[in-house]
Amino acid sequence: MIGLGTYAYFWQHSDRAPEPLSLIGAFEDTRAQGVDLFQICDYAPLEQMTDEELHAAAASARDLGLTIELGTKGIDPAHLARLLELAAIFDAQVVRSMLYGPDSRPTLVKAETWLRDSIRPYESAGVTLALETYEQVPTADLIAVIERVGSPNLGICLDPANVVAQLENPKTCVEQTTALTKNIHVKDFAFARQPGWVGFTYSGAALGTGLHDYAHLLATVRPRERGINEIVEHWLPWQDDAETTIRTEREWTRTALEYLRSTAS
Repeated sequence: MIGLGTYAYFWQHSDRAPEPLSLIGAFEDTRAQGVDLFQICDYAPLEQMTDEELHAAAASARDLGLTIELGTKGIDPAHLARLLELAAIFDAQVVRSMLYGPDSRPTLVKAETWLRDSIRPYESAGVTLALETYEQVPTADLIAVIERVGSPNLGICLDPANVVAQLENPKTCVEQTTALTKNIHVKDFAFARQPGWVGFTYSGAALGTGLHDYAHLLATVRPRERGINEIVEHWLPWQDDAETTIRTEREWTRTALEYLRSTAS
């Protein structure tokens, strides 16, 4: 299933927007674009919401016919337990996270121990925990931890854009993680010369216009055959003013949805 995530609304949610979009507003916009899936990912207000606010947001998603996924950072057992509680409120079957959180950088040994402690309740609840590929942990190390834990409810959120900062090849990352992939973050990326030709900037691009060989990912991972959701997000730099930035963000979302729909078999 194709979905949108909060990173597709990064600037629309931000304080730099003239009228920041609420979570429910993002739900409504997602549905208006004919999309049935939304991933609330690294959305700071989520964990500050009252029970009443959480249940109201979940009810709104259900009324709109949206499937919800959650996303956070870190694998501290208490934190993952809280995310599982939130997953129950939203009927979410996927929680995306990362080995490192804002306040924790466990060793690989400790990460394995924490995941062993946390994954059993996820299994009982029928929720998948998908750990993202990113630059702070080599892909091979992430794979090794997941394989040692050995749970069908533990896998990878594949985002090959992140691993470039680890000097890994995005295509290699896709191929390494295929068997363990449970979720996909969809965004394009490109290098551009900095002014004065002194180095490069690595940043986002509209899907299909950058360096990401998404056709290779589709052929290798086969997400649509395997029921793996594809969540659109962006790395969009600020475009000098709010109006231009938000207009570009929305254009990138439309481009991404058109691209993904055009590749559907």
